[in-house]
Amino acid sequence: MSVDPTLLDDLEWRGLLAESTDRDALRAALSEGSVRFYVGFDPTAPSLHMGHLVQVLTARRLQLAGHTPYALVGGATGMIGDPKESGERILNAAETVAEWVQRVRSQIEPFLSFDGDNAATMVNNLDWTAGLSTIEFLRDIGKHFPVNRMLSRDVVSRRLESGISYTEFSYVLLQSLDFLTLYRDHDVTLQFGGSDQWGNLTAGAELIRRAAGGKAHAFATPLLTKSDGTKYGKTEGGALWLDPEMLAPYAFHQFWLNVEDEKIGELLRVFTFLSHDQILELEARHAEKPFLREAQQVLADEVTTLVHGAEETEQAKAAARALFGGGDITQLSGATIGAALVGAGIVEIDAAGGIPDVTELLTLTGLTKSKGEARRAVSEGGAYLNNNRIDSPDLVPGPEHLIAGSWLVLRRGKKRYAGVRVR
Repeated sequence: MSVDPTLLDDLEWRGLLAESTDRDALRAALSEGSVRFYVGFDPTAPSLHMGHLVQVLTARRLQLAGHTPYALVGGATGMIGDPKESGERILNAAETVAEWVQRVRSQIEPFLSFDGDNAATMVNNLDWTAGLSTIEFLRDIGKHFPVNRMLSRDVVSRRLESGISYTEFSYVLLQSLDFLTLYRDHDVTLQFGGSDQWGNLTAGAELIRRAAGGKAHAFATPLLTKSDGTKYGKTEGGALWLDPEMLAPYAFHQFWLNVEDEKIGELLRVFTFLSHDQILELEARHAEKPFLREAQQVLADEVTTLVHGAEETEQAKAAARALFGGGDITQLSGATIGAALVGAGIVEIDAAGGIPDVTELLTLTGLTKSKGEARRAVSEGGAYLNNNRIDSPDLVPGPEHLIAGSWLVLRRGKKRYAGVRVR
């Protein structure tokens, strides 16, 4: 199996190496042949989010360079959760975690290839921890972990005053056991993750040295932040989820379309597979004419296509054109319209009571303050239904006006929109 000797250079150029074990040893290992590596994902929610996407795409980069992925979804560690600075995690039921394991697996699988000489493998750490006795765990794993070193971990030391349970305190042992097990059973010698995982990553490599006399490598990707230092990954509706049912592709596309100018080069490097020359050229054009937002458009298209596919990307772009450029809105899906109108406001109407006329709808949605104002807006030619000018204030929308069977889109003037969902 031939490997790409420039992989580490590419990861460094893209800013994906925040920390690593011996850099020269890591470079040598990645240049000599196909390295078996693993990256883990704990199912502490029903979907992965933007932060996880960095790891998924990094795994894809390694596989494309000739290395062999083991993607671990933690059916065991997901029932505990890595310590977080804000306080103790809520423990989810085993049945919930098992369901989330399957959902997370299905989100990871499309990014990796399960064919060829360096085919990916999906693993679940519940397979090797479920039958492990407490005595075995303490004797074989716990004896290799000095408590003073565990206490020195940043997140643990910050939690000592407010309190940390033994459950979360012991998480590092479980993750290290994963690395040791994959090393012994599958010859996995490299683990990577986010920089907030650096203590866990190095603990796993150290356990391999202590318990098996082996040598392993690790590296950490940076935690991405906005220009003001706050974390990325939030939208108006919450986290930047990868599951289209939790965050519609339209909203996902809009997030990337609206990223700040100062961060566009960094995000293009981390989240796209564009070449160095393509990214540098985009950055140069963006620096010259940032108001065109060409780089953001490319970023949004590339990432949305990676996560949701080309068809959903085109739907998202069509929705933006229809809403903000007066295009054909009738071909959009209900989910896309709903996502597009979240910020504008949505009114729900029971179909059993009949659909009101457009004058009342304009008032209900807040586009006008009164029915009199609504009538004036119609008479002046400034009111629209589904991007068509309303000619009569007495128009009662019928089934033929409903988009995707349940949506009406009202507009006043050029930019004020509102949605009506008929149930």
